[in-house]
Amino acid sequence: MGFGARRLKLHTIDDDQREKTRANSAIRRAVTTALLASTLGGLAPVGVALAQSEAKPGVLEEIVVTARKREESLQNVAMAVSAFGQASIDSRFATSIADIVDVSPNIIIDDTKQGPGGVAAIYIRGVGIADVESSFEPAVGVVVDGIFLGRSSGSITQVLDAERVEVLRGPQGTLFGRNSIGGIISVTKTKPTHELTGRMRASYGNYDTTAFDGYISGGMSDNLAVKLTYSNHNQAKGFFWNPINNTHDGATAYQMYGAELLWTPRSDLELSYSVTREETTQKSQVLLNVGKEGQLFCDAYNFCSPNLQTPISGGRYITFQNGPTHGSFNANTHIVSAKWTLSDSDSINYLFGYRNSDEKTLEDWDGTPLTLYHTSRPETYSQLSHEVRWTHTGDKLKFVAGLYDFNMQYTLDMESYIGFAVPDTVITVYQMSHQNIKAYAGFFEADYAFAKDWSLTVGGRYGKDEKGSQITKLSSISQPNGVHDSWQKFTPKVALNYKMTPDVMMYALFSTGYRSGGFAGLSSTQGAADKPYEPETVNNVEVGFKSQWLDNRLRFNVDVFSMDYKNKQEEQNVHVDVGTGVETIVANAATAKITGLEAEFVYLPLAIQGLTLSGNLGLLDAKYKNFVADVGRGGVTNNDDLKMRRSPKVTGALEVKYETQMGVGKGGVRVGYHYIAQEEVSFLNVPETHNGAQHLLDASIKYDVGKTTFSVYGRNLTNVDSYQIGFTAGGVVPGQSLWSYAAPRDPRTYGFQVEYKL
Repeated sequence: MGFGARRLKLHTIDDDQREKTRANSAIRRAVTTALLASTLGGLAPVGVALAQSEAKPGVLEEIVVTARKREESLQNVAMAVSAFGQASIDSRFATSIADIVDVSPNIIIDDTKQGPGGVAAIYIRGVGIADVESSFEPAVGVVVDGIFLGRSSGSITQVLDAERVEVLRGPQGTLFGRNSIGGIISVTKTKPTHELTGRMRASYGNYDTTAFDGYISGGMSDNLAVKLTYSNHNQAKGFFWNPINNTHDGATAYQMYGAELLWTPRSDLELSYSVTREETTQKSQVLLNVGKEGQLFCDAYNFCSPNLQTPISGGRYITFQNGPTHGSFNANTHIVSAKWTLSDSDSINYLFGYRNSDEKTLEDWDGTPLTLYHTSRPETYSQLSHEVRWTHTGDKLKFVAGLYDFNMQYTLDMESYIGFAVPDTVITVYQMSHQNIKAYAGFFEADYAFAKDWSLTVGGRYGKDEKGSQITKLSSISQPNGVHDSWQKFTPKVALNYKMTPDVMMYALFSTGYRSGGFAGLSSTQGAADKPYEPETVNNVEVGFKSQWLDNRLRFNVDVFSMDYKNKQEEQNVHVDVGTGVETIVANAATAKITGLEAEFVYLPLAIQGLTLSGNLGLLDAKYKNFVADVGRGGVTNNDDLKMRRSPKVTGALEVKYETQMGVGKGGVRVGYHYIAQEEVSFLNVPETHNGAQHLLDASIKYDVGKTTFSVYGRNLTNVDSYQIGFTAGGVVPGQSLWSYAAPRDPRTYGFQVEYKL
């Protein structure tokens, strides 16, 4: 919102200029080409899809991004960014950002299945969080039309009417501020048009899954346009078989209504307002018990897994939960945007965002036929933000400067039903948590072309956070006036950009990210509830190379980085003798060192018209340093041996897409392969939730006839059942540990879709 018209521009260079450039840089190109050929040889099993020009077949489009809150070419941005448009979203049959995780290297997106609405565990370069509690703010920001979503629940954003998705890797402390230390996923939706445009899609898939979504847009007058959006997705049959209740568990339904108005009362003024209503219901949220000997639920109740790879039910899509369990998540989002064009090079943008949600869940966490640990978790949440920016795009100097204000509050009124403390008795433990945040910041980022082919980027952001927390109803905690604290931080950025040729660029970057301090919202003891944890920071050094070759038929980008993590916040679930028997705390327990390499390419072979090859590769080495703390392993221990969650040493993808004329229409096929090396999804690296290497395969076939497209598609065709969440309640010390739970990724799904475009 507020960036003006979104577009894809065809990148062309004058032929005479191109020949002159080639002559002047023959030696440099020869050396770089040799390096490129060597690198691409190692990319055979990996990749990411970008865009192909429809205006000129066989030529790559220039990708225009708004990663720095102004429009610029992807190939000119001195930072690691992946971007793709609506065509790539459609070819993946994506409904949310979780369906496009292979778009970028070194990124993991898991739905932790801890509540309806999508509880995201998003990790970029090994940085992220994986907890349902709203007190734990994101480490990777999800931004929708410029609005930062302040919590993990509900942040697996739908992309049904998205125009573009951008993945910004590494700390984004300058322009996006707090809680973006891992990076940003930015979703830009299609905008209202004065011409009559629209699309409608209907599909049916296995597990009795039906979907219908679409939008229509058009002009109501010369200066007023409107877009209406609707979506309805219903999975009537869950992925899980429950022999206890003789039912299929995990059925979900999602419905969304949206409208946006775009008003241009004058040629220099653009105003827009959008409203979205989302409704999610789920009959049961399935979590599997993967307990073993040494844990209470195994030793005392004989709920033990037969081996480390199998839950107590005997299969990863078989559950022993004994309901009733259900959940709902409803959210409303309002966005107001204004852009005032002062001149050809200057504009003022204002962005207002308000989002509230109402969540209700009754969950079975123990995964057994008994009521050992269940909860009722009604929660209300709201956030409100204002942002004003001045953007200047001169010949030598370009900058964005602005002010930002953010307010958030939530209330969780939880009841825990504990059946393991007293034999044959279920005890109800009441706890209410309320937190609020006031945050404000000033920021700037400027590019200055100080010499031919050279530019310098300098940026900074100063922000201050004020937080309050109060826990009531729980007898072991007394906070009549709550607790309060505040933090402030300046996060700088410096980058140097050198254009070797019009098609080849190198850059060096230093950036800092900052994640705010806070209070644990699910404490059971007075000390844990009163004591704040401190902010964490990440310093990132990055060197990158961006290039286009073969007359715009090959794009190849690569970067290497090193990140120093300080005061790393670790949420830990530990044993206590009060309340529910466990509590979740946060400690600034460790530093960490994260290094890696990321490469992306897209190639249009000249010999085979209509063929697109694309890929990415991510290499990652993430290690704790000086991690000495009590994390549930038996007192204060050195924990440097733990592997950081969702930090596989290798990630990669390869996509092959082919389109050709077939009779009266146009046919196409897409095959996508995604590789994730072995990884840990639980903080304590317990073997029962360890994931081995994952080989994921998607495919689709389509046929276009006029304005109608017929498609068949399949996701996770190899039926990988890796875990997306792993959690051990009470630590791993025998006699204190209660049980471990996990949830697998969605199994093989497939379906048929019909789409019509106006």
